[in-house]
Amino acid sequence: MKATHEISAASKLGLRTVAILFLLFAAGISGCGRRLAQERFERPEDVRNFDELFAHNCSGCHGAAGRLGPAPPLNDPLFLAIIPEAELTRVVSQGRTATLMPPFAREQGGPLTAEQIAILVRGIRSKWSNAEAAGPGPLPDYLASSSATATTSLENKEIALQVFGSSCSTCHGSHGQGGKEAGALRDPALLSLLSEQALRRIVITGRPDLGMPDFRRLGAMLPAGQPLTNQQISDVVALVSSWRHPHEPAAPLHKSSGGQ
Repeated sequence: MKATHEISAASKLGLRTVAILFLLFAAGISGCGRRLAQERFERPEDVRNFDELFAHNCSGCHGAAGRLGPAPPLNDPLFLAIIPEAELTRVVSQGRTATLMPPFAREQGGPLTAEQIAILVRGIRSKWSNAEAAGPGPLPDYLASSSATATTSLENKEIALQVFGSSCSTCHGSHGQGGKEAGALRDPALLSLLSEQALRRIVITGRPDLGMPDFRRLGAMLPAGQPLTNQQISDVVALVSSWRHPHEPAAPLHKSSGGQ
């Protein structure tokens, strides 16, 4: 009888132990499940952290720190000084035609809400804009349409050739064919990925992350030694843009006598 009683007591103790362990296990699973659900099921449209939005949507082309990517840098104070905030918002929302920049707004087929685009634009400007680093003096117009004197044709081809010969050919070759310092510009495949506006931006800002000079340093190579004007920038863009057609004969380049 005593042995039976001891077995019965041990069984009850074992059952209680099993029950307690089961409750603890169930509580742990429940709490873990709630935590996993909170972490796993955050909706994409609920992400409001700039770093996360930039890493997932922008860094693949513009670089992890906004530079040294295949696309022109966003971490560039000169670029952020010349592009209006409304235009930056428009480009992020709608993309850039004739380039690889896609639209990110949901109504344009992209993944981001208007709020998320606003977070990106504000973050880019607050994180990387710097009035002092943009440099002194007047800045050229970011948009060619903003300049009353800007042309979009080769009406000033002779001047464009002079500016290119003095400011660009040293790196890009005498006819845009490329050189030791930089690649070819006279490349239809490359130009098929660059709109005139994209070309204008690069002429103005250069690629500081890759050592390409901006409009000030390019202008300093001209005899007048002054930053490139809106007109000169438009002329060079029109010249390079004309090279989209591979069978156009190469025109001779001239060293500028005044660059104006």
